[in-house]
Amino acid sequence: MVSGMERRVRSTTVFFVLLFLIMEKFGEVRSLSPDSHCIWYGQCNDGMNCYYNGTAKELTDPKAIKLLKEMCPHLISSDTGHPKTCCSAEQIFTLNANMTLPRTLLARCPSCLKNFINLFCHSTCDPQQSDFMAVNAQDITPTNQIKTVYYAISEDFVFGMFNSCKNVQDPSSGKAALSMLCGMEASQCTPKQWLRFLGEKSLNPDFVPFNIYFNISSNSTMFLDILNLTLHPKNATFEPCTGRCSCQDCSTSCQPIEPTVLSIVFTILGFDPLEFIMACTFLAFLISFGTALICSYFYGKKRLRTAVYSLNADDESPIGAADAESASQKTHCYDRLGARMEGLFERFFCSWGYFCARRPVVVIGSAIIVCIALSLGIIFFKVTTDPVELWSAPDSRARQEKDYFDDNFAPFYRTEMLIIEAKNKSQWLHHPDSLRILPKLFGPVLQKDVLHEVLTLQNKIASLTAWSDKLQLNVSLEDICFSPLRPDNPRCAIMSVLNYYQNDPKNLDKTTLDEMGWTDADYLNHFSICTQDPLTISDLLLKGVNLSCLADFGGPVMPWVALGGFPGENYENATALVITFIVNNFKNETFQEMAMAWEKEFIKLMREFEGINITVSFSTERSIQDELNRQSRSDIVTILISYIVMFVYVSVMLGQYRSWSRLLIDSKMLLGLSGVLIVLASVTSSVGFFSYVGIPATLIIIEVVPFLVLAVGVDNIFILVQTYQRTTRHAGETTEQLIARVVSRVGPSMMLTSFSESLAFFLGALSNMPAVKVFSLYAAMAVFIDFLLQMSCFISLLTLDAKRQEAGRPDCCCCISGQPQETPTKPGILHSLANRRIYAKVFLNNVTRPLTMVIFVGWLCVCISVVNKIDLGLDQKLAVPKDSYVLKYFSSMEKYLSVGSPVYFVVEEGHDYTTPFGQNEICGSSGCLEKSLLGRVYEATRRPNSSYISYPPSSWLDDYFNWIGSGSSCCRQFISNHSFCRSTVAESKLCEPCTLKHEVNGRPIDSDFTKYLPWFLEDNPGVTCPKGGHAAYGSAVKMTSRNNQSVVGASYFMTYHSVLKTSTDYIKALKFARDLGDNITKSMSSHDGLNPKDSGNVAVNVFPYSIFYVFYEQYLDLVPKTVFNLGLSGAAIFVMTFVLLGFDLWTAVIVIVTIAMILVSMFGMMYFWSITLNALSLVNLVMTVGIAVEFCSHIARAFAISTHPTRLARAEDAFLHMGTSVLSGITLTKLGGIVVLAFSKSQLFRVFYFRMYACIVLFGALHGLFFLPVLLSYVGPPVNKVRANRKTSGLVDSDNSPILTGGSPSSDSSLYPDVNIIYDGR
Repeated sequence: MVSGMERRVRSTTVFFVLLFLIMEKFGEVRSLSPDSHCIWYGQCNDGMNCYYNGTAKELTDPKAIKLLKEMCPHLISSDTGHPKTCCSAEQIFTLNANMTLPRTLLARCPSCLKNFINLFCHSTCDPQQSDFMAVNAQDITPTNQIKTVYYAISEDFVFGMFNSCKNVQDPSSGKAALSMLCGMEASQCTPKQWLRFLGEKSLNPDFVPFNIYFNISSNSTMFLDILNLTLHPKNATFEPCTGRCSCQDCSTSCQPIEPTVLSIVFTILGFDPLEFIMACTFLAFLISFGTALICSYFYGKKRLRTAVYSLNADDESPIGAADAESASQKTHCYDRLGARMEGLFERFFCSWGYFCARRPVVVIGSAIIVCIALSLGIIFFKVTTDPVELWSAPDSRARQEKDYFDDNFAPFYRTEMLIIEAKNKSQWLHHPDSLRILPKLFGPVLQKDVLHEVLTLQNKIASLTAWSDKLQLNVSLEDICFSPLRPDNPRCAIMSVLNYYQNDPKNLDKTTLDEMGWTDADYLNHFSICTQDPLTISDLLLKGVNLSCLADFGGPVMPWVALGGFPGENYENATALVITFIVNNFKNETFQEMAMAWEKEFIKLMREFEGINITVSFSTERSIQDELNRQSRSDIVTILISYIVMFVYVSVMLGQYRSWSRLLIDSKMLLGLSGVLIVLASVTSSVGFFSYVGIPATLIIIEVVPFLVLAVGVDNIFILVQTYQRTTRHAGETTEQLIARVVSRVGPSMMLTSFSESLAFFLGALSNMPAVKVFSLYAAMAVFIDFLLQMSCFISLLTLDAKRQEAGRPDCCCCISGQPQETPTKPGILHSLANRRIYAKVFLNNVTRPLTMVIFVGWLCVCISVVNKIDLGLDQKLAVPKDSYVLKYFSSMEKYLSVGSPVYFVVEEGHDYTTPFGQNEICGSSGCLEKSLLGRVYEATRRPNSSYISYPPSSWLDDYFNWIGSGSSCCRQFISNHSFCRSTVAESKLCEPCTLKHEVNGRPIDSDFTKYLPWFLEDNPGVTCPKGGHAAYGSAVKMTSRNNQSVVGASYFMTYHSVLKTSTDYIKALKFARDLGDNITKSMSSHDGLNPKDSGNVAVNVFPYSIFYVFYEQYLDLVPKTVFNLGLSGAAIFVMTFVLLGFDLWTAVIVIVTIAMILVSMFGMMYFWSITLNALSLVNLVMTVGIAVEFCSHIARAFAISTHPTRLARAEDAFLHMGTSVLSGITLTKLGGIVVLAFSKSQLFRVFYFRMYACIVLFGALHGLFFLPVLLSYVGPPVNKVRANRKTSGLVDSDNSPILTGGSPSSDSSLYPDVNIIYDGR
């Protein structure tokens, strides 16, 4: 960051170079002599060049000759004699000294540097100066010094030099070096403007001692009117950069940018392919289904046209002639196998139900003990709130790369940011006092009163002190902030345009006056200079106010980081200021507490702040987590109200009310409460169990699992209670026997759904997404425990409640005696309506059934056609409440930010930087491989719209080469002890330049590389050495030890992503960076076809890292993960349904098809309701599978075991016995609770819970209660002939339950001595 100081040094270098060149004294040319001669020779007072009108002189100083050969070899003839020049040895020494900074700035491109030095070689030493240079006699001072010279130069050379230099980069800042040499942005600089800036004192008053007027001509001669003289423009040979310099520094060396391959939008007849296919599919269905209906109507069997729809659940008459005929047919193997399986389950649940009914105290007591034991695990309960732990698996690539980055460097900083707008949003015209400066438009935030108010606020924040109750100490910003030059400079890094003025209000008011006493420069001039070159040490050269652009912490502030809302690079029209306080993020608990305490005080200050001229949006590292916690606390009330509504509904609807006088007796408030408590006990037992195991919970579990288990549990409660209420008691049958018979009938169905859901959820835990995995585990265990408690504890409670009702005791006051009376069987409202054939008349008639199929299949096709259009991601705005201050910050961030997150390309430990080839694989300057790491990253910046990388990468390696290279004054050592002598040490006599014993092309290799690298990383940038790496690269290189030698371990090269606004942008940016890193790794592993032994390297890994990667990695493969999780859950349900229904393949297929249709409907709803696919919605989709089982499996099983003569009759029978319980148990229960969620303050709740839950229940009810019976009435499995035979023989009653006989137990020697199940499994 601070290495940007190199830019200011570049500017200084350029100016010194110009100074030197300008100092070269041009001789007066009153007339062009036939023989060329000098116009100057030697130096006069103050180092100025002296006028000399004579021939070139011999250069005899050996050291000067050596330097001249190095810098200006074209001026040295091939002979070994003394060359004749127009410069003395002193002038050559001065030229060499003044070329130090240009070498540092331009050495990346040898052609540029060579051409640049050539410009001054000719003007300084060319023996034929008078051919192309001239001086007016009036411009020679009495002391023989020159004030003005005229330099004629060829257009070819000027443009050749300019083109070779215009793209040379500054690695530490990512900007072109020409921005510092031209006085303006490189993109606006022209060859003529560049030479004017180098030569005219008015444009560069502090570094140009006299004027050099460059006269550019394309002709061989040019006439200067002012001198009345003809000159021959110097047509020096220039060296093109093509092939000599890297692509980063020479655009003509770059390969052509591959054209962006536009996504070919494939269409069929102008329609989306999937939409077209689904339309054709639906049309084909209509034709085939319509044809089948017509054929069935005209040619079908008579029974299909004359089916009897009347059904009465209480009718115990024989099944009729049709059934008898069917039953007499030969049974198949799968019929017998299914019947045996069904009989096995019925016998087991009958015996188990009787045991629970007979021994309620033992069962309930045991259940309570087990639940308490499991729930005590909550003592060890932990909730994962760290977003990284929540959304990124420990073994995921992003997580491992983040851990590697944190371990080798430091965790990414905590960011405290302000985005500031002016209340008056109009641009304004700045009118300088000086008539020489034209008025100019500036953005509203650059008004001086606005900047003063912002500076006051900024300084107030910087001086904040917070008290930590936990640590019992005060915390200031300096205690926690990032300070790049610490300990040399302890000031905090604050990225703000106010740091262009060193955060000093006096500097903001500073002005300079011209000779007339008018304001010649003010804070806006300084602002413009600093946005062009943030590394400028003094702005006087650009008519500033004599201030540095470097921040008070010693580093630069890049304008695209501190400003927002500006078009292109026109920073002066910025509409927002962005202030960033960079805070360290060390992972020790004490530091985290200190940072959190200071951020809390910061938030408090900002929430109370009211600006006079400004509005401020802000955020801190802890803001989102704070708002999530606040949201969770506010949603507790909403969730409780939702559960209370469901509890009240369950308690009321379970009752079987006959009259007001028996209202309390027929009420089942206690039973309903007990059922809800069982659900809650199953949740707490699941939480306790996994707390024992050590698997932490998440907020999703707390919010979602109770809802899921309530849906499953309440459904089972209604099935048990309503089946009991509707079942006719046989003569002499006890309450316990009746309960056992009810359990034998519904137990297998409850087991089918619960086991299917539990298995589906357990398999869902195979996901590597932590949120999905943990939810699946907790949900699976909760559903399983809920089933066990309902099949044990609730059966006993139902028995006790039945006996209470039979004894006439009131609910909730069961101790009060009542009048015993028989409890008549009376169906509920829904069951009564179904019993009156309302359902059959409305939904199972010959018109509604085909219409239902058409509507549902049509909706299915519509949903499939849009499933590929669902967006991925999670809008961060949904994570906070609607009244959160963070929402304003998000909006401002999307509107104003001009640069994205930093991205680091990390080279893991193992790469050998000490060999030339190893260096060339990484670096980006001249001599580096075209496909080097930095070359590839730079190539990506040439197409930011597709790469999402916007700035050239910083390179510690290239800057290290410049820092230590020949001609650089940066690397020095003390003469006395050979320790490092910093560039800031002013006494040069104490130090000497570093001596490279091992070097290739000026680069250190072998031991020299690692010897001087720590010095580079320790050196602070300054005027004499802008390439010091302490500020920019202090944390970018990790030195380690290998074989008792210090070597480079891991290192990174930083650049920036472009502005990322949507989840799609973030996902694409991550994907491109990953692909780029993988390609670099492959390239380095193959060494571009060279033998690895020749390079001395071993294959190492290169990966990109940015702070958001751990959160967005999940979306790279979320679609296949979604398909895998849902497919695995569906497969589990299919297998479980197939097995528990007695290997009934066709019913299992129908169930899984219906569940799939519910899932597809959910996807369609997500598209139409703008719900994105992410971990939250995936959890809800997995839950959808579980709840869909409840809607489908009960009815499907009821249909499968029904023995009515036709599919249509069996479909109505299935709805009559199970559909009403599903409707009242899940649909109506959940809708009441879901409606409450619509009033939540949480946007997350309203989108991912209210919307999705409502659609889960709606689609589940529509498909389970309406579509599934219709589908079964068409293509349901045939009746099981073994079961039909049993009914014909009277072995089962009209409810398809086994007929039980028996009396009171006579002995405890047998577990169930009084229960005989008359069953023939043949």
